[in-house]
Amino acid sequence: MQPQGEPFDPKTKDYPFPLYTDQHYLIVKKNDGTVFDEHYPYVDTSKKMRFKMWLARILLFILVFPLERLVMGLKVEGKENLKKHPELLKGGAVSISNHVHKWDYVGARLAVKRKDMMIPVWAPNIRGENGKMIRLVGGFPLPENDPGATATCFRQVIDYLNHGGWLHICAEGSMWEYYQPIRPFKRGAAFFAVKCDKPVVPMAYVYRKASWIRKLLFKAPADFTLRIGEPIYPDKTLKSTEAQTKLLTEAHAAVCRLAGIAPEKNLYPPIFDHTTRVDYY
Repeated sequence: MQPQGEPFDPKTKDYPFPLYTDQHYLIVKKNDGTVFDEHYPYVDTSKKMRFKMWLARILLFILVFPLERLVMGLKVEGKENLKKHPELLKGGAVSISNHVHKWDYVGARLAVKRKDMMIPVWAPNIRGENGKMIRLVGGFPLPENDPGATATCFRQVIDYLNHGGWLHICAEGSMWEYYQPIRPFKRGAAFFAVKCDKPVVPMAYVYRKASWIRKLLFKAPADFTLRIGEPIYPDKTLKSTEAQTKLLTEAHAAVCRLAGIAPEKNLYPPIFDHTTRVDYY
């Protein structure tokens, strides 16, 4: 499967892709000092938060989703892969995608239309200038360098999934704008899918030639198509670690194929290994 439209040349815009394949390069200017420890409500089920998120969903449908189509030129393919598996929408899943735009999570929400989809987010983004809005549309921080906080976060996410929640993970670990190859994946998506016996739904953002209006208004080098693949289920005959490795390998290959890339062309194994080699990109 090949990307639609004219080939997109990433050299049309110079992005400062860093050395590590999960490294962030955008600068978050604000830090409100929020502490993400074992007492923080990563999956906040309070009545106050549920009401705020209900209001945010109304805003998503009325304003943000139409704006998403305008800003990203977003088209969605493969919705039939969700429709023919209604148990996904009812019982929840773990979806994954490459991370190539600030709004790509909103695109995943638009495609799935789950009212309660959640996504783990780089902690500085929650402390930053857009943190409150990110929380209201389902984002929660991943605690750093605090085993107790991480354990609390994981317990809450597991409980959320076990009650039918939908978790979306940008498995590459950081956002690289308009980047074409599929970077190595973190283990988190496979860990939660195996732990909670949920399928992984692969998704891939690919590029089309930017329309004139987006070139004019947003200086966008490309428009986006989000492709949704068939769900991949954990192998229950394997031990947990082996099942995670197999699931992550299959999911990475599926995302590559959805993006029109032969998995063997990516050279690296799909599990993130802290490599600093990016020359082949």
